[in-house]
Amino acid sequence: MKKLTIKILGLAILVMPFLSSCSDDDDPAPVPVPEVIELLGLGEMNGQLSEDYTLDATKSYELTGSFIVPEGVTFTIPAGTQITAENGGTDVYIAVLMGGKININGTTANPVVMSSANGNPGDWGGLTICGQATTTAGAGSEAEVGGFIYGGSDDTDNSGVIKNLVITGTGAQINSESQYNGVSFYAVGSGTVVENVAVINGSDDGVEFFGGTVSVSNLFLQNNEDDAIDWTEGWNGTITNAYVEHTIDDFSTVVEGDKVNNNPKIINLTAVSTTGGTALQFKKESGATITGLSLSGYAKSIDMKDDGPLANVIIDGVEADPANSYNAPATVDPSTWTWVNAELAEVETLSGNVDSDVTLDASKTYRLTSSYIVQDGATLTIPAGTKIHADAGGTDVYIAVLMGGKINIEGTSDNPVVIASDLSQPGDWGGLTICGKATTSAGVDAEAEVGGFIYGGTTDDDNSGSISYLVIKGTGAQINSESQYNGVSLYAVGSATTIENVAVINGSDDGIEFFGGTVSASNLYLENNEDDSVDWTEGWNGKVTNAYISHTIAGFSTVFEGDKVNNNPQFENITAISTVGGTALQFKKTSGGSITGLYLEGYDVDLDMKDETTANEYVNNVQIDGGNPDVTLVAGETLRKYTLNAGKDAAKVDISTWSWIEAGL
Repeated sequence: MKKLTIKILGLAILVMPFLSSCSDDDDPAPVPVPEVIELLGLGEMNGQLSEDYTLDATKSYELTGSFIVPEGVTFTIPAGTQITAENGGTDVYIAVLMGGKININGTTANPVVMSSANGNPGDWGGLTICGQATTTAGAGSEAEVGGFIYGGSDDTDNSGVIKNLVITGTGAQINSESQYNGVSFYAVGSGTVVENVAVINGSDDGVEFFGGTVSVSNLFLQNNEDDAIDWTEGWNGTITNAYVEHTIDDFSTVVEGDKVNNNPKIINLTAVSTTGGTALQFKKESGATITGLSLSGYAKSIDMKDDGPLANVIIDGVEADPANSYNAPATVDPSTWTWVNAELAEVETLSGNVDSDVTLDASKTYRLTSSYIVQDGATLTIPAGTKIHADAGGTDVYIAVLMGGKINIEGTSDNPVVIASDLSQPGDWGGLTICGKATTSAGVDAEAEVGGFIYGGTTDDDNSGSISYLVIKGTGAQINSESQYNGVSLYAVGSATTIENVAVINGSDDGIEFFGGTVSASNLYLENNEDDSVDWTEGWNGKVTNAYISHTIAGFSTVFEGDKVNNNPQFENITAISTVGGTALQFKKTSGGSITGLYLEGYDVDLDMKDETTANEYVNNVQIDGGNPDVTLVAGETLRKYTLNAGKDAAKVDISTWSWIEAGL
């Protein structure tokens, strides 16, 4: 009955001026706007609150404009309250001014929800709180959102309590430089309690701190288009337990710190991206102390935007390292946060043995956390567009296909398969190893230098599957002083196996190496692999057709390395370009091969017969364009190292249409 009375009273107030105007010959009097309290009684939030007020959780409220809690007023929102924000952009927001308070009393079972009807980024302004704590902007500063005044000298200032709050669809655009955030904390003091807050689908930051001393625990920040956590003006509170997720292309960073460094703390931060991006960005002199950091899927872990000192950023007790991907095990598990009703990105772990046929799902994101081994009789199928994030776990992280097993990588030119570590640093992980049953000079059932896998038999047409349109980055983990994983290692792989359109980039050992076998490969792109781009040994006698090899980092090694017996493998259309010198073609022992369509540019040595004891001893094992190579010893050399006088200026392999090589995580 109480609600009915309020509604009737509100209608009476609206109707009375209209009735009185009917009996007056003068111009009608303007219809007065109902008071804020009366609107609240009708379920509408609009205007400036004039007295303490508590919403009714049994009602649904519509936020139709700015709703402002001024100095001296407390606004209370009980557990379970639903507030629907009108899709009104910057005109629709909630603001708590200096000296005002907001008490959001959600529970884990009944959170408070503030959202636009569709929850789309930029629908409304979000929640802004202004306090009286210190900020480097100074006392009485003007906020970029709303022009509100904030900042003072009371670092223990209390702006209320926020517990179990879910905000969706914020970030309305103010101007070309500014947007509302999900929650903006302007000089909010440490007496304010903030815990269990989710900001989802914001077109700017999830939460931003403009100075102040407030601390926050249990943050869930999903698909906020600028920064999930942002701070500036000397904020020095603590965030405990934050989970950040990016699953939409072009979304931005996990953390952005700006300006002076008052050393805020973050304890337990887990961030997951399925679309790359930057994790931690620090501008000017900003920094932080972070413990319990877990990043997965970010292309850049640390960005010191203005070349500020890395010493200002301490992660797990040591200075931040941009070469570290920080993809440690998760430190925050949001699945236990029952107050958040949000679908988590599906990141599936790959580890252990594949004992039966398995087909991955390109709509999922995968994380390779250890060895993933396809056993005899099983087939692993990886469809077009699949992305696998390899942990930077060194030799413990790799994919292997054992004898009798198969792998089918079914990428396309538009949707290649990508397997890479997050930062794609050389040596981050092991790479892909395939073991077959073809012949090798190492004999039947030989033991591989990587993994100790068994390989080699008598079936030269053995089939280990098919690989098409694969991009691999960051391989080559060090096994011991003599051995490293390669990007792709092919142990006695047979000729029925298909390998085409494969890129190996930033490997700390070879791009691709053949250990015996008869398999062929076409359309290889091999960039900055630190040992040999194409390596073979143990009598491999397949063919490589169309390979483009690039060396742009000083100290990287050779285009080809052939070793041991010469079973005369074939090479057709090979382009290799170096901007840093180095050796092009190296052959050890009695190895050799037949090459047609060779283009070399920028190498100090074209041909190195590594184990030659007399000049020209093994040179003719290498056939170029159907004949013995036309060579001259390099100046100052008496044997081994030669310059090709001819046969190295064929047309370059045209990779202008190989757009797939640019694919990343």
